[in-house]
Amino acid sequence: MRIVTGDDIRSVCSWPFAVEALRAGHLLAPAELKDSLVENSGRKMLVRSAWIAGLASGVKAVTIYPDNPSHVPPRPSVQGQVLLFDEAQGHVVAVLEGVDLTAWKTAGDSALGSSCLSRLDVRTMLMVGAGSMARPLIDAHRTVRPSLDRVLVWNRNRGRAGALVRSLEADGIASEVVNDLDMAVSRSDLICSATMSTEPLIRGDALRPGTHVDLVGAYTPLMREADDAALTRGRLFVDSYATTVGHIGELMIPMASGLISKADIQGDMHDLVQARAGRGSTDEITVFKNGGGAHLDVMIAHAVYLALEGR
Repeated sequence: MRIVTGDDIRSVCSWPFAVEALRAGHLLAPAELKDSLVENSGRKMLVRSAWIAGLASGVKAVTIYPDNPSHVPPRPSVQGQVLLFDEAQGHVVAVLEGVDLTAWKTAGDSALGSSCLSRLDVRTMLMVGAGSMARPLIDAHRTVRPSLDRVLVWNRNRGRAGALVRSLEADGIASEVVNDLDMAVSRSDLICSATMSTEPLIRGDALRPGTHVDLVGAYTPLMREADDAALTRGRLFVDSYATTVGHIGELMIPMASGLISKADIQGDMHDLVQARAGRGSTDEITVFKNGGGAHLDVMIAHAVYLALEGR
């Protein structure tokens, strides 16, 4: 059994590597998924398992302690590990650092969705939110769409938005902090949102034709990042029916009101990768909900394990 640290993961991972690992995984049959959540005084333990026939199986176990960053010294709010099992014989082949793996699979998932849905000539990206996932999402999206040459950043905390812009500019990426979110939405070809908002931030009436919207942040039944108009103006896609429908407020709330139904979802990542669904025209607005899932962790973990073993 191999112990894989965050440094090990970074030594073999790149955005092309992560995106292609996810693309290859979605050429196989859909994974069998199972989740379990335990809560205690606001703290949580989440265990997610996935079995991908012909590839691997795995379990991701993480704790979520919201107060950890406020401690002295601060600790991450999310901590955990991924167990990777040999699919043929059932033994554990590796234990991988879960937090590091999560960034690669989350941003890689969004980038793969963009590679299937966003226009080839996108120029301006709007990043809504400036938390820990913002930079990985920007880098991943720019990898699959190198035409992106400007990044707008909106965040409720202007200081965090400014810090992100400075880090982008230090790497030669033209960027700016924006205060008017509707105006920024109307200027953007690709919009990525990674917040913990319970109120919609992205208004569909502000979207211009041809925009691709990547919704990452809303991951509980009470959270939403896009309003009703955004969901009805655009063609809606998800990374996985199993981790989005009935689990995430972005879909649950408008479904409960009768605004949309499961039939309005045009396809999942398997459909996109296997070209059974996709963008219909250059003027079409596409909306992609990134719901995550242990199957994505298994795809990345398996690719990382093989790369390390092949050295």
